[in-house]
Amino acid sequence: MPVQLAAAAPAKVNLTLRVLRRRDDGYHEIESLVAFADFGDRLSLSPGGELTLQVSGPSAAAAGDGADNLVLKVARALAARCPDIVLGAFRLDKTLPVAAGLGGGSADAGAALRLLAQANGLSRDDPRLYAAARATGADVPVCLDARARVMRGIGEQLSAPLSLPSLPAVLVNPGVALPTKAAFAGWRPAAAPGAALDPAAVAKLTGRDQLLQYLATQSNDLEEPAVALKPVIAEVLAELRRLPGCQLARMSGSGATCFGLFATSAAAREAAKVLRDKYQHWWVEAGALGGDRN
Repeated sequence: MPVQLAAAAPAKVNLTLRVLRRRDDGYHEIESLVAFADFGDRLSLSPGGELTLQVSGPSAAAAGDGADNLVLKVARALAARCPDIVLGAFRLDKTLPVAAGLGGGSADAGAALRLLAQANGLSRDDPRLYAAARATGADVPVCLDARARVMRGIGEQLSAPLSLPSLPAVLVNPGVALPTKAAFAGWRPAAAPGAALDPAAVAKLTGRDQLLQYLATQSNDLEEPAVALKPVIAEVLAELRRLPGCQLARMSGSGATCFGLFATSAAAREAAKVLRDKYQHWWVEAGALGGDRN
């Protein structure tokens, strides 16, 4: 039987997101505290032979399996840097919504790099992995090693991993796609920018209540332009805030997915059930944020 390797591709959640400025090249510099969920897509690799990708799962149609899929892009980017690398057949179980502010495609690409490293005996800190990640997309570097971090620049500047307390959470997407470019296009600089994120200070927030208090002082600068484009996001946030036990609700990334943080895992699971029953066309998932998701 051929060897098959498998890796998780966990959802990426922007617990905070500040947009610092628009660069001359059109990209925006950001600062964000990122955590990963204990659920997401699943990717497998059968090493050897031609590079291929087969996609299945509830979000397969939206993800596509063509040349624009980030799994294939990042594999080709690594092959360009490692000419003798063994590629192979990827299979992607796509469960995360697409264009949802969860870095789903980037998470898939990060998992692909980890699998190719495993298949080819490459060290996880091989600089060619990071170079391929950076060449593929802004969120791919942070998804290469799926642990909580502060990310800056256009996503290429990463702090050391952070050990955040586990945060019971509910993630909700109302079934609308919101391209990142559109959300950024509506951003306007704030009159009074917030304080910069200090990774050393965040690392000291070892208690869950401490972390929640800190997160409450932060925001997502793309939330307002995203709501202007997709007003249903405001409805999702309002629904989350009304649920028993919800301590903080915010949009992730460029949207349209929002998250609610809850006091307990039981409260998060119950909240998810309530939302699924009321909004059967929404994507709703309960789990935990934080920790090492590789």
